[in-house]
Amino acid sequence: MSQVRLIAVRDSELSIDEVRAAVADPVAGGLVLFAGAVRDNDTERGVTALSYSAHPSAEAELRRVAEDIVAKYPDVVGLAAVHRTGDLAVGDLAVVVGVSCGHRAEAFEACHALIDELKASVPMWKHQMFTDGSAEWVGSA
Repeated sequence: MSQVRLIAVRDSELSIDEVRAAVADPVAGGLVLFAGAVRDNDTERGVTALSYSAHPSAEAELRRVAEDIVAKYPDVVGLAAVHRTGDLAVGDLAVVVGVSCGHRAEAFEACHALIDELKASVPMWKHQMFTDGSAEWVGSA
């Protein structure tokens, strides 16, 4: 079984349980999940909603990022990453990633690297709507 077990960019609700199940493995003693949710503020401005757009290459780029993490962290047993597109409300999950390894330290390190690299290089854009009626686009997921 490949270490990269679930990669998706989708316009439907995300599931922490789906990501956990994808990375679970009997040899993995450390399983780390990160879930990014839409918050009600950004730099002291109230947020009412978000909309994520993705370039057609986003899922392929997400897979490349995942494969790079597996190559960089050889202790990875399982890895999963899903990102939402479309309209999201405050509290909705925008991204869920998970990594399992033999031990917790490696799982934390690889999961941290995964979410940081995803945000830095997967071509996704966030359109934020604010309580004052203004809006802005933000460059990367």
